[in-house]
Amino acid sequence: MADTVQTAEAAVVTRSKVGWTLLSVTRIALGFYFLWAFLDKLLGLGYSVCRTVAEDGTFTIDAFCERAWVNGGSVTEGYLVYGGNVNSPFHDFFVNLGAERWTDWPFMLGLAGVGVALILGIGTKIGAWSAGLMLFFMYLTQMPTVTNPILDEHLIYILAIAAIVLVEKERQSVGLGRWWRSLPVVQKNGWLV
Repeated sequence: MADTVQTAEAAVVTRSKVGWTLLSVTRIALGFYFLWAFLDKLLGLGYSVCRTVAEDGTFTIDAFCERAWVNGGSVTEGYLVYGGNVNSPFHDFFVNLGAERWTDWPFMLGLAGVGVALILGIGTKIGAWSAGLMLFFMYLTQMPTVTNPILDEHLIYILAIAAIVLVEKERQSVGLGRWWRSLPVVQKNGWLV
């Protein structure tokens, strides 16, 4: 009987190799989403920073412009002051935060940290918590949402990241998670998983 159960479990694991790999690839893609946002804001690569859109929809990119963080630009001001929904009950709170230069540091460190954690598959637990917090604040800036009375992409990203990290940490198909979890410092400090 025990052999039958083990054989059935092995068959499930084997059949779901593609699924585990897809979970890892999705984790990596979400990590790249965060890391790219960090790099674009840091250097002004022309996607959310250093892009000028004309009235006819054409645009020009002035990479490494003065709005890039490396050149002294404020990366949170654009989103918090001008990018939020003016009807949000939290609008004034976020506009005031966006005017503060210190907010750039936790935001940029969060983008980089979440991106690296999710891409490499290490520290994914703290990465997921950090991503969830950042995305929830971004969600609050957009309330009430435009295309759905409750959900928007920020909440869906929170759910996806949390689900992937919680499910995948035991059977990470792609990444350094197994090695990371074997380190003594990580085993002693569960929050580092």
